[in-house]
Amino acid sequence: MLGLAKLGHAVIGLGALLGAGALALLAPHQTPDMRSHGVLPKYYGVNLPTAGFGHLPGVYGKDYVFDSPRTAAPFLAMGMTAVRVAVRWERLQPVADAPLDPVELARLDHAIEGFNGFQLIIIDVHNYARYRHHKLDEASGSQLADLWSKLAVHYRSDPRIAFAIMNEPHDIGAHVWRNIAEQVVAAIRQTGAKNLVLVPGTNWSGGHSWNKGGDDSNAVAMKGFSDPGRNFVFEIHQYLDIDSSGTHDDCLDEDVGPRRLAGVTNWLRAQHAKAFLGEFGVPPTPVCLRALDHLLEFLNANGDVWLGWTYWAGGARWHNYPYSIQPEGGQETPQAAVLRKYIRGSR
Repeated sequence: MLGLAKLGHAVIGLGALLGAGALALLAPHQTPDMRSHGVLPKYYGVNLPTAGFGHLPGVYGKDYVFDSPRTAAPFLAMGMTAVRVAVRWERLQPVADAPLDPVELARLDHAIEGFNGFQLIIIDVHNYARYRHHKLDEASGSQLADLWSKLAVHYRSDPRIAFAIMNEPHDIGAHVWRNIAEQVVAAIRQTGAKNLVLVPGTNWSGGHSWNKGGDDSNAVAMKGFSDPGRNFVFEIHQYLDIDSSGTHDDCLDEDVGPRRLAGVTNWLRAQHAKAFLGEFGVPPTPVCLRALDHLLEFLNANGDVWLGWTYWAGGARWHNYPYSIQPEGGQETPQAAVLRKYIRGSR
């Protein structure tokens, strides 16, 4: 979730504040170089991020929970193939560089078992490049590498599990963040893990701002990024409201999504790289529903670049959150009806 004024999407029954972002200039209109040759995104799914919020450390079952198989069932029934599951670093590893907490790891294992129907299960460390409110730098980046080396050892035998190394880094120089990301990916590969790795940029991972910032832009800093295991994609987020924050009750216009993603799409193609749209979402206004449709149409038209997407968000505790696609009383949301059009095999 992006934007300077972003204080959060909604209270999700936990009294939790859901994040902050940085206000960004809207991208000028750009025409993407569409050469997908009929290739479509491989994965389409949903964020189930409830366990990524709540005050720390929190009491499990009261302040935070992992979403259940029952919560995920409607999305599997739609034909979704991917789920992005948020975790908090401080709960998995209460002391940096120390062993993982066995109780919290068991909770994550249990959640993953409940999501067995998905082809891709993305573990999302939802920490904004912070640990206990301290921003990472190139020195403390080794702590994130340590976390992921331990998680990689634990999950390397399951190729369905993907590693989203950090949610929405921000207020960190793009070159500094690249160096941290390289440490993390190297640590994962040193364990022998071959799992898919999702690498974000800084500046909240925004697609609209990927090329902004001159020499310290993600486009410059991430140029030539490589993975020793040759199995990574960039993780991009893109909201469709006025400041790309995902906090407003309407969208800028119905074509805002393709316009904001055009630049990063062209950059990815020039880099012979791929991306995963890890977060995007809209409230159910007429303009937003058309904007959502046009965004998904754009991803299909550029499926050689976009590996897949996970909508923000579902979850049992996201009541009254306008972006939610969790059914209430068995009733499908208007956003879910749009998503269904772009899910192959959807019933």
